Amino acid sequence: MMGKIQLEVLRQLMAERFGLAVDFGPVRVLYRETIAAPVIGIGHYEPLRHYAEVHLRLLPGEPGSGIRFRSLCHVDTLALNWQRLIETHVMEKAHKGVLTGAPLTDITVELLTGRAHLKHTEGGDFRQATYRAIRQGLMRAESILLEPLCGFSIRAPREFYGALTSALSRMRAALEPPAYESDDLLLTGEAPYALFAPWQEAFTALTRGRGVLRVWTSRFAPCENQSAVVEATGYDPLADDPPHSVFCSHGAGFTVPWDQVEAYAHLNHDGL
Repeated sequence: MMGKIQLEVLRQLMAERFGLAVDFGPVRVLYRETIAAPVIGIGHYEPLRHYAEVHLRLLPGEPGSGIRFRSLCHVDTLALNWQRLIETHVMEKAHKGVLTGAPLTDITVELLTGRAHLKHTEGGDFRQATYRAIRQGLMRAESILLEPLCGFSIRAPREFYGALTSALSRMRAALEPPAYESDDLLLTGEAPYALFAPWQEAFTALTRGRGVLRVWTSRFAPCENQSAVVEATGYDPLADDPPHSVFCSHGAGFTVPWDQVEAYAHLNHDGL
């Protein structure tokens, strides 16, 4: 949602079509997370009568690329059906980042190696191991918080050039060179949505009702005030979707913290 007008339209539609009276809370910014450099994650899941181990390498991807997967594991090491199952588990959900719990994006996931047990492995075991490998890798990575940018175009009388550019500068907007058409000023650019969204309400007053503003979703870019946003969120990555692994000893499963998993892992791989 981009602003109050859209929210008002949605409120009216809910009332007309479904007879529901709805209201909306404060605007929240939908962040994303990615990583700055390659990192390896290990996931092991071995409670009694279950077994799976997965080693993944997470690499930064191109902006806007989402999540991608490729396997570097030989079928003699791990059967193709298990490799395809791991790919399914990588792609089947929106994995959370460890900074704010925002969805993970722009990452390539490489399968380095894995192991199944002839008797005890079930499909769900690789789901657990894959999730834990991604999570453990993220705990070791340098994570980057991405914020949404919105594109905008403004048409207003020339006399408002100074007021508009001053306001846009305070919002860290990146502006294209201005254009002019008759007595109108044309401005285009993009700005962080967190700063730009509240200003849309002030735009009409600033231009005295004589300006036209168009806004659209543009892209995601590194958040300039990452530390402040992360601190304000108060997200605990260990309480939500834990990155630890489960091993077995003397017939009983036990949890190994994420930063100790390498010492317990049953496999080696290139890249550690």
